[in-house]
Amino acid sequence: MAQYDLIVIGSGPAGEKAAAQAAYFGKRVAIVEREPRVGGAAINTGTLPSKTLRESALFLSGVRQRGLYGVNYTIEGELTVPRFMYRKERVVEKELELTSANIERHGVDVIYGTGSFIDSHTIHVEMESGACLDLTAEVVLIATGSCPFRPSNIPFDDDTVYDSDTILQIDNIPKSMTVLGAGVIGCEYACIFAALGVDVVLVDARDRILPFVDGEITERLVQRMRKLGVQLMLEEESSSVERFSSPDDGDCVRTRLKSGQVVETENLLFASGRSGNTAALGLEKVGVTANKRGQVSVNESFQTSIPHIYAAGDVIGFPALASTSMEQGRLAMCHAFGLDYKKRMASLLPYGIYTIPEISMVGETEETLREKGVDYEVGRASYENNSRGQIVGDTQGLFKLLFAPDTLKLLGVHIIGENATEIIHAGMLAMYYGGTIDCFIQCVFNYPTLSEGYKYAAYDGLGRLARRRAAAAPPVAAAAPSPEPPVEKATPAPGDPPAPDAPVQQAASSAV
Repeated sequence: MAQYDLIVIGSGPAGEKAAAQAAYFGKRVAIVEREPRVGGAAINTGTLPSKTLRESALFLSGVRQRGLYGVNYTIEGELTVPRFMYRKERVVEKELELTSANIERHGVDVIYGTGSFIDSHTIHVEMESGACLDLTAEVVLIATGSCPFRPSNIPFDDDTVYDSDTILQIDNIPKSMTVLGAGVIGCEYACIFAALGVDVVLVDARDRILPFVDGEITERLVQRMRKLGVQLMLEEESSSVERFSSPDDGDCVRTRLKSGQVVETENLLFASGRSGNTAALGLEKVGVTANKRGQVSVNESFQTSIPHIYAAGDVIGFPALASTSMEQGRLAMCHAFGLDYKKRMASLLPYGIYTIPEISMVGETEETLREKGVDYEVGRASYENNSRGQIVGDTQGLFKLLFAPDTLKLLGVHIIGENATEIIHAGMLAMYYGGTIDCFIQCVFNYPTLSEGYKYAAYDGLGRLARRRAAAAPPVAAAAPSPEPPVEKATPAPGDPPAPDAPVQQAASSAV
């Protein structure tokens, strides 16, 4: 039996960073990974592949170039899957190299196989070769990530039906696609395929897409998605999905909605949530429970109900972001081994949504502020009025600042448009350190840059606040004019101002 200080089950963002953090401080660490390569969904099937496909779609379709240079940019030749996937493969390979190098540099052992609990300190590993190995450790971290949720009424065994992992194995660019689920993944893929000229129908049971995003921002996204050609069907729920044969298009997918409407497309992507990868862990042997979606509950230090068993990343549910997963893994290990290095998660977490256009946000939305009964004011700045926005051809982007009227303290930052996920960090840092919108007015920004939008959104906010205060101020009663006797016209004395009907002589000035 091999003995370690820490065993990490899973090598995605949470697992890799947790292992490196513990090893950096001298702990003996092993990672158990059931897939043939490290990186988890973030590198292999999720975050990086989908974001790279987005860039490929933007480049190959010419979405950014359309109308920018006075030419109609179109794809040259047939857009094949290998051509579309080429850049994604290169990015994934490079990131795998970097991840493997980081693990090796920290002296972490990687054992490929499926791990499960024998007891709370012992992990049994079954390798693909049939060999088995038992590992024991003082601390165990569950970082097994998640997989697409697959309801029983969706025929995933049909080669025209995909989930958010298998969509990367698509063998042709279809003419049309139904996307079930208007969450982050569904909206991102809907934009990607629409940019490539695919007729996309996006279906969701809710009355709006991305309900956690500020409503004004999602309205702008909906407008842009429709311009791309996405057909949105909200407050609609599928009742059945089946294959049918079309004389024109061959094998297609027919989706019947509970409203009675029918959607027929070449392919279907089901993108409605993910489930934690915990089914094979044997959690019942150690007294750790998972909910119906396979997600494990943890406390603020990422401990499960068994104090020396931790969990981090997608397996614990929301927010299920690669960025937060990394920090969760690091923080869990600092707590587990008493390392005086990181003591808590940042109070502000940025969200990046890689639709077309991209969205990023941090802090409160108008909806959450109203729910909490918090008074606020808004400052906006359009990309259309930004010189860099004109240069890059994005004239529909928007900066939106939410702030407290009495203190000017920032409450939320929302951006939709080119490079939103990069630009958001300036607003996040201002909020993290308790800044006000005045900090954007006082700071100097490079010109021309999109980030200048912060300054003009702040000016707009102050202007709105001034008008609001003026409107709320009590009216001042004007004093009645006292009657004055009529005055005879007289010739003005030297040095007096001219009479109303006298010609005004303009004085020359040496100062301009």
